[in-house]
Amino acid sequence: MMLTALMACKTRKVVVTAPPVVEKPVLNTKRAENIKLLKGKDLPFNTLSLKGKVNLDLNGNENNVNVTIRIKKDEMIWVSITAIAGIEVARALITPDSVLVRNNLQSVGIKKPFSYLNTFTSKQVTFKMLQSVITGNTIADFMLETAALEQEQGKFTLTGDKAGLAFRVLFNTLLKPAEMSLNDVKSGQALKVMYADYQNATGALFPTVVRINAVSGKKKTNIAFDFSKTDRNVPLDFPFTLPKRFEIIN
Repeated sequence: MMLTALMACKTRKVVVTAPPVVEKPVLNTKRAENIKLLKGKDLPFNTLSLKGKVNLDLNGNENNVNVTIRIKKDEMIWVSITAIAGIEVARALITPDSVLVRNNLQSVGIKKPFSYLNTFTSKQVTFKMLQSVITGNTIADFMLETAALEQEQGKFTLTGDKAGLAFRVLFNTLLKPAEMSLNDVKSGQALKVMYADYQNATGALFPTVVRINAVSGKKKTNIAFDFSKTDRNVPLDFPFTLPKRFEIIN
């Protein structure tokens, strides 16, 4: 119980400000060591619970709701969306293999393979990549010595191409991602993520503001998270059922 209490982060918006310029910039010129340095700033966790507000804009259909996200590292991402009145509107459970969604207002559900999400993003986006996007951690597939890594006044820029997916990651002076762009020109898909208001979550930094903009053909998805509470390495449940009365839609 003592360990759990120590690991929990329940502060509200104690933001760690990134200085505009690092007076003593990182001088290491070895790419492998710099990549290791950036990866070392990742938020380590076994479980993560996030609570806050989210603005959802799906092809111009905009909603402001409350959101709870629970993550069991590399295994599942659980999402609950509630209206301002406290009524749960929808729930989702994402695993490396599947996507389950239920719309409580319309009593309909979705059961799809993980590749269903690739209709909104590039086909190269994996579960672990999605997990990193939400948490503001580096993406393992991009942190390679073959990627181009430039540094100016303590700010790094990582660029490269992974199986046709061009990526560009800008790191701030805290050595945490500030902006990430993914482009799959061949399929006409693009994803841009912006991070701000980093907060100290028991010794590691977590972005409390996350903006995700995705374009896939004519589909446009904009998601703006504003997290107010972060709990790390606490016991979590991931309840999900599709009641028999729910219609499964394609």
